Amino acid sequence: MTFLSIQEAITRGSGKVAVRGWVYRERGSNQLKFIVLRDSTNIIQCVLERGRFEKEWSEIDKIQVEASMEMEGVIKEDKRAPSGYEISVESFKVVGGSDTFPITKDQSPEFLLDVRHLAIRSRRYSAIFKVKNTILQAFRNYYLNDGYFEWTPPIFQPNQCEGGSTLFEVKYYKEKLFMTQSWQLYGESGIFGLEKLFTISPCFRAEKSKTSRHLSEFWMAEMEAAWMQLPQLIESVEGCLAFIVKEVVEKNEEELKLLGQDVDKLRKITVPFPRITYKDALKLLKEKENVEVPFGKDLRTVEEDLIVKHFDKPVIVTNYPKAIMAFYKPADPKDPETALCLDVLAPEGYGEIVGGSQRDIDIESLKKALIDMGEKPEHYEWYFDSRRYGSVPHSGYGMGVERVVAWLCKLDNIKDAIPFPRTMLRWKP
Repeated sequence: MTFLSIQEAITRGSGKVAVRGWVYRERGSNQLKFIVLRDSTNIIQCVLERGRFEKEWSEIDKIQVEASMEMEGVIKEDKRAPSGYEISVESFKVVGGSDTFPITKDQSPEFLLDVRHLAIRSRRYSAIFKVKNTILQAFRNYYLNDGYFEWTPPIFQPNQCEGGSTLFEVKYYKEKLFMTQSWQLYGESGIFGLEKLFTISPCFRAEKSKTSRHLSEFWMAEMEAAWMQLPQLIESVEGCLAFIVKEVVEKNEEELKLLGQDVDKLRKITVPFPRITYKDALKLLKEKENVEVPFGKDLRTVEEDLIVKHFDKPVIVTNYPKAIMAFYKPADPKDPETALCLDVLAPEGYGEIVGGSQRDIDIESLKKALIDMGEKPEHYEWYFDSRRYGSVPHSGYGMGVERVVAWLCKLDNIKDAIPFPRTMLRWKP
């Protein structure tokens, strides 16, 4: 027979079916063996009767969790079964046996990270990575449908983009290069040919942080567009995020429920999002939370968490102090002590999920900002060329993919949003 996925077999609901997968649970007695089989689509209970398999019973009795199997039999509805259906097995094959699986209940988080190559087989991780797949495809489709081109930046880069203290240095033949912090400087170069670009690419930040929100290697979804200024950038950001949430709710409702997420709450996340300035945020913190933050200080995690308490959607915060922003963020002509930039803070304490800005197109201003940071402007001559030859207003942003995954999947730790996390203390398996 042709093998069906478990979900296809459940959808068929009756008759003879053939399925294959891995043993998710097993229990039994002298006369019956109950094997819950899983594949990437669902689980199903399979019942093997000793009277039918007397010769093979010793083999059946030794089947352990994670053995891979093929099953053929008759499927029927049974509300007592884990997924509401059961297969009465008529023939089976053990494709790959399993030793005693090392992952049992009540394992420590550190042990589960040590055996991450096995832990990612779980239904929980399958649900997370299905949601992540939807997020990536939604971002891609949103910009493809708006006439953007997908563009591939270099991973080895000679310059910093987001701060020299978080660079990973690598030996590149006889030269010293860095792992990319962002595609941005290269995305900016590309818009003068194609105008509207996006990428989904790995990024690397050597942040000496052990928090539940930081990874040393992560994925960033980024866009850059010519002729775009901050107001249009804000619309693009919120439009894309709202589309991502809509796609996840439509395509991954079962996964979200398995992960304990409130799907009805996510359905309410539509445009427009609340928009406040950095100065508004300081005022909110003082008046509503009795927390005073001096102007010029970046918002910490604790302060971001206090801000989002007052909203049920992602919050767009604009116009952070120019003095603490990256060198490429220009001053706002209407409020020169602030920059034309934005962050998006996710609800329920998931923090910043998007950062973006209009880009400074004044070479002298860029040089001064680099010098103030301790950088050498001569290393950025290639970047300044985009300002020398037909510069135009342009803007872009980066979305931390794993941070969005953590928010939508209601995860306690961002390490669960990526198959093999890399952090300050974790670099294997």
